[in-house]
Amino acid sequence: MIQLPAGMQVFERGWLSSNNILFIGEQQTALVDSGYLSHAPQTLALVQQALGERKLDLLVNTHLHSDHCGGNALLQRHYGCHTLIPVAETAAVAAWDEAALSYAATGQQCERFGFDAAIQHGDSLQLGGMDWQVLAAPGHDPHSMILYCPQEGLLISADALWENGFGVIFPELEGESGFAEQAAILQVIRELNPRIVIPGHGPAFGNVAAALERAESRLDYLSADPRRNARNAAKVLLAFLLLESQRLSLSATLSQLGSTRLVSSSARLLGLETDALMLQMANELVTAGAARLEHDMLISTR
Repeated sequence: MIQLPAGMQVFERGWLSSNNILFIGEQQTALVDSGYLSHAPQTLALVQQALGERKLDLLVNTHLHSDHCGGNALLQRHYGCHTLIPVAETAAVAAWDEAALSYAATGQQCERFGFDAAIQHGDSLQLGGMDWQVLAAPGHDPHSMILYCPQEGLLISADALWENGFGVIFPELEGESGFAEQAAILQVIRELNPRIVIPGHGPAFGNVAAALERAESRLDYLSADPRRNARNAAKVLLAFLLLESQRLSLSATLSQLGSTRLVSSSARLLGLETDALMLQMANELVTAGAARLEHDMLISTR
């Protein structure tokens, strides 16, 4: 059983919404990451139940993928919370450039939200009465941050490290470097030697050395043939959309998701038409038991 400091709670959410980390300190309350748009009412309900009569003072985003910030707008309306986002994303959020923010590129939704200030590498945050270091963590997302508390040996790793792997290395799909950056952040985590890791998805875990070995092995596998990363990305994007909708018209999905920038990039890397790639990914989800196909409908089994 993982024991966290008093005043710190993790709402483990699954794969459609990222985990949310709530801090209830004497002077301030704070939430790290807010989940996906369709789960925003649930996020608010979880925070309200935990805070009682107190309000949420601070909202921090590790990065701005839709599953980590989709509850921002609702929390801001309800609490008026001060919001911090990664510094490299400020211009895109201010202009609400959905292409730059990845929502158009992935076919995912996010309600427009604002921000009050930015976080960047080297910053310090006070959360739950503890001091946290802000560290840049490119790889999965070039602008992502992770948070480390030396006094407790706690790491909020976002999608840089899960108990079994890490998030899709999206930059590599469009000819940008991502594998090297992912290797570097895994090495940073190894040197930090945290006692407990709270990942973006999945339970908090303590056997960090074993998780790092699994992550490094997977990175070696993906980087040895970038087409593997492209296939994984396409499958993840389709699986995400299926989790959101629970049932999808395959023909409509081929049109909707197949036209997105990241699926198109994945198809080019694989030398496939987007429709062919999406059909392959749908069949792989069925084979894996994550979905079933009834005529034109792809139906989630999870």
